[in-house]
Amino acid sequence: MTLAADTHPATLPGLLTDLLRVVRSHLPRPAAEPVSTGDALVRALCHDMRSPLAALESVLERLDDDDRRPELLELARSQAQHLTSMLRTADATGGAPERRGVRLLVDVVRASVGSSGLPDSQLDLQLAADAGDVEVADARVQRILTNLLENAHRHGGGRPVRLRVDRREGWVDLAVTQPGVPADQVLGHLNRTTPPVDLCGLGLWSVQRQTRELGGRLAWSQDADGAFTLVVRLPDR
Repeated sequence: MTLAADTHPATLPGLLTDLLRVVRSHLPRPAAEPVSTGDALVRALCHDMRSPLAALESVLERLDDDDRRPELLELARSQAQHLTSMLRTADATGGAPERRGVRLLVDVVRASVGSSGLPDSQLDLQLAADAGDVEVADARVQRILTNLLENAHRHGGGRPVRLRVDRREGWVDLAVTQPGVPADQVLGHLNRTTPPVDLCGLGLWSVQRQTRELGGRLAWSQDADGAFTLVVRLPDR
């Protein structure tokens, strides 16, 4: 046997081969499969958990031999809090098992605040008297609210958060206000048509998707002092 270049002529003339290549390039290609929320969530967690887990491993390996224990412990604590925050986002985005029955909105609000990790000292809750008695029969309402509060907690730098819940003319408004919010960035996440590849903006993407599924609307405003307000308006059927 001899290893040598193939000198046999091509089966098709070069011109016809080029023509086929051009035709193939113009043929419609099958559309990519849409990414499900579950797939997006798994990808996001795998992407975002690498760095804090690596940092925790490094800290734990050095604690026994390093004299800077207070600094290392603080680093470990911050990374653990970051992981907890990501898991809260994942839980609110992917959704816990559906609750059966109907709950009052006041109970949904309290559960959302508790799930978000937002300290009571950081939150100003303004719940209209007639809004608390609205009946909620869909778990997505709690997921939406938890995501909004978790996002404010995770990215707000400890700045105060105001949650105002109002009821008017067949609608319930969930308005979250916080100063120092990068409006363009938030609106960019809300306008995404596909989930992000990491957890950056995944909660907000989930908010707009679930709001739309419930027949709701999103609105926003920015005060003269720069405080940003995002309003989720849901139909009160």
